[in-house]
This record gives sequence, C-alpha cells and structure tokens, in this order.
Amino acid sequence: DVFHYPYGEEGGLINFCPDDGKTGYITSSLGRETTALLKVDMITGETLEEIYSNEKANVGGITLQRDTKELRAITYNYARTERVFYDDELKKDYDFLKSTAPDSETEIGVASRSLDEMKWVVSYSSSNGPTSYVIYDKLQQTVAPLFVSNPKLLPYKFAPMEIVDIPARDGLPLVGYLTRAVEKGGPPTPLILLVHGGPWARDYWGFNPRAQWFANRGYATLQVNFRGSTGYGKTFLHKGDKQWGVGDMQHDLTDSVEYAIREGIADKDKICIYGGSYGGYACLAGLTFTPDLYKCGVDIVGPSNIKTLLDSIPDYWAPLRNGMLLKIGDVDSDEEFNKKISPLFHVDKIKAPLLIGQGANDPRVKQAEADQIAFSMSEKGIPVEYVLYPDEGHGFARPENRIDFNGRVETFLAKHLGGRAEEFDEVEGATAQFPLLEKEGNKVEEVAS
Repeated sequence: DVFHYPYGEEGGLINFCPDDGKTGYITSSLGRETTALLKVDMITGETLEEIYSNEKANVGGITLQRDTKELRAITYNYARTERVFYDDELKKDYDFLKSTAPDSETEIGVASRSLDEMKWVVSYSSSNGPTSYVIYDKLQQTVAPLFVSNPKLLPYKFAPMEIVDIPARDGLPLVGYLTRAVEKGGPPTPLILLVHGGPWARDYWGFNPRAQWFANRGYATLQVNFRGSTGYGKTFLHKGDKQWGVGDMQHDLTDSVEYAIREGIADKDKICIYGGSYGGYACLAGLTFTPDLYKCGVDIVGPSNIKTLLDSIPDYWAPLRNGMLLKIGDVDSDEEFNKKISPLFHVDKIKAPLLIGQGANDPRVKQAEADQIAFSMSEKGIPVEYVLYPDEGHGFARPENRIDFNGRVETFLAKHLGGRAEEFDEVEGATAQFPLLEKEGNKVEEVAS
C-alpha cells in the first residue's frame, strides 16, 4: 500500500494535484497529533510538503479549483468553522459575504456555484435563528435573498449558543456549547446535559432545535465534546478508549455539570442528563454511576448492556466490531469488565426517575436493551417510564411519534425540573406503546383468572 493508516491513525486521499496525477493531496495524522493536509508522491508515498495543520483540530473541508485542482481554501473546526485561504480572490469573496451577513456571528457556507463561478448560492447560519440563503453575484458584487430554511421561525426570539471552555479533572480542555434559558448573568436555572451520540462524533456550534426548545421551557442546555469525540486529533479521540461508563468519558460529563454549577449557570438540584444512542447510554451510566448528580434522565435508544449490544449489531456493522472492541474494551472475553461498564448490572444504584424511548425496529440498539433495564427498574420499585414505538428504528422518524415523545418528555421534565410544559394531548397517528403498563395489566388479568 502507498498509504496505510494503522489503528489509532486517521487520514485519506483527497484528490490529485494539478501535475497529471504524479502527486496528490492527502490528510494524515501519521507522525503528528491532528490530521494535516499533505502533498505526497503518488508512487512512493513520500511526503513532499506539509501544506497545513492545526495543533487543536483536524483539517476539515478542502476547497480545490474545479478544473485545475489548485488548492483554494482549507477549513478546520475547534469550536467553530475557521478558514485558511490559499486563493486571494476567494478570500475577497468571503470577506464581501461576511460584510453583508446579518451580524458578525453569522457563519458563511457555499451550497453551490455556477460553472463560471459568477453566481453562488450562499448560506448564512446563526445559532439563534433559521438559516437563510442568498444569491451572490460576483460580477455585480451584490447579494439577493433566495429563501429561509424555516420561515415560520422568523417571528420568534431564540437564545444564542455560547462557546464555553471546560476543564476536565485531569486538566484536559473540553469544548462545550451552552444555550441559556435566561440572559447571561441571571440566576441559575435547571440544566439539561445533552449528550451527543456516536460516541465517535461531535457537537457543533449552530442552531439546535432541541436546545432552543429546552431554553424556551426554562432549561439551560449544555453540550460538550467529551474525550472520544472526533475532530480534535488522535490523542483526544483515543483518550476515550476503554473509558465508557466509569471512566474518563463519563467523568468529562460529570465535570461539565460541575463546571455549570460552579459558574452559576445551573441549579445543582435540578440537573437532567439526556441523550440518544451513545448519549442514551451516557444517561443510564450517569444515573447509575453518579446517582446523586442528576434529578432525572431521558434515554433514547441507549444500550444498557454492552455485551448484548455488540452481540446483536446488524450485519453491516460486522466489519466494525473489532474496532469497537478496541475502543470500548473487550467485553467478549472479560465478563467482569462488561459488568463494570454496563448500567444494567448497577440498577440498584439508580435514584432518579428515568424516561426511556425506544423503536421496536432498531437494528443497532435492539429493543431488548430498553426492555431489560426498564423491567429491572420497575421490579425494584425505581421510577421509570418506558415508551415503545413499534414502527420506529434507531430514533423516531414519523412526525406523529416525534411530537408524541416530545410531549411526554416535556411533561416529564416539568414534573422533575419544574419548567414550563404545554398540556399533553394524545397525538393522532402516534403509535406509542407502554410495555411496563401492559405487563402490569397482564399480571392483574392473571390474578383475576
């Protein structure tokens, strides 16, 4: 192989350079902390030039001239999208677009360009409103409105998303995103720690509908790129290896909550941990391993037993299984390790109420993952609500079911955190089922018979 990336390294081919394919652009973390953009010999693999690297974040988007493949710009994202220009003309275009943006916080994106690059479709994105699109006429140096992604949101006021720097207990800096329920400097409010899925993914700055919903109901929302998140280099990513549940990945979430309490953002007695997929697992882990920190939790399609999760993954994930074991830990051969990190085996520790949402057709996190912890909690008298949607998978796609579950979440949060909630009405077309209630009903029928 000309290019080989062993476990723990990142990179790949971007494109050929404008020299008849003798050299190429690649990204690579080999011999460095974050992925860099390199120019390499396509025959020998020799690095001819390190074009760009950033010590805090991986190289992101690469803009090349359509025909000549000359390098024009590079993006990276530590907390927000940043650009490095190699084409002065392109930089002038972006400078002009920034000057016409609604405000200095707006992020500029290019959806498409005409073949002659005289007309562009440009997006203006913010954290406190919908994305707007404009037509940029390069020749005339004008910008004309095109459309707004969700114009129904325009009459409403939304909360801006702030970037916060959170120190972990071992000194590792974490990037967080905070959406407040009150103006900065106001009193502490209930807080929802919104944990991203993956876990090999990340949160970004921008308009987050869920965070805005929470803010409107009176809850600050904190999102954090805990170790194991992507985009921050290989060491940051692999600091999450074998750190699920009782390790540093979960400690980062705990430290983030304590940061919010310390900074006067959060009411220490009204914290909820909320997430889907890995975020759902983190919710279960938070309630089991730090039971005094959270007032309640919302788990959406989260695994409760890591061994049974990996034993039931879909066939199309099979090639990824060994890599997952390297990152999570060998739950196949180490039964005690699996029990150590799987919330199912620590149900007795849970003190806070839990709301579970699950799709019966989930191919990644099977229904059994929700069933086993919900029934275990119920049998031990620990407060748990379990909503199952028979026509959903890994998350909720049907609008009726999404509205239904969000309504139940809102009622649940209001009960335990004290925020605002609309009166819950049954949603026509929603397919919510309640396995715990059905089991209780079956017990009653058995006794009666």
